Amino acid sequence: MQLAQAVGIDPTKVNFVSYDGGGDLLPAILGSKLGFATSGAGEFKDQIETGEIRVLAVSSEKPVEGIDAPTLTDAGIDLVFTNWRGIVAPPKIDDADRDAWISALEAMHDTPEWDAALTKNGWTDAFITGDEFGTFLTEQDKRVADVLTELGLA
Repeated sequence: MQLAQAVGIDPTKVNFVSYDGGGDLLPAILGSKLGFATSGAGEFKDQIETGEIRVLAVSSEKPVEGIDAPTLTDAGIDLVFTNWRGIVAPPKIDDADRDAWISALEAMHDTPEWDAALTKNGWTDAFITGDEFGTFLTEQDKRVADVLTELGLA
């Protein structure tokens, strides 16, 4: 909806169809059941490489290595949007368990295998933990709520 708004299309007029991940979305793209789709490029790396899927633009701040497509900003659309993933725990997790998980994730982050997974999947490393991640989640929640409210969808 943010993309529609950024290019001057009334977001409430967009026929938005939600798919539960790339596995469900891929047949719809390949079967031409959609005009276009948005998803993480890493989910369709093989189809991008073979030319079965054409990437029109990436929503990241910088171009994605190995993908021949401009950023939305470079294409003249004032929008940057990143697809992120997180590992979360129940709100009542005790501090010792929380810290142990953070330490384990930080140890994994500092490995060649982590770097290899980033490269293999075309991911950008935006690793944060602890309170910094909590702040990020709060900001993301507010951003989404503000957009939905602005669009009249909340």
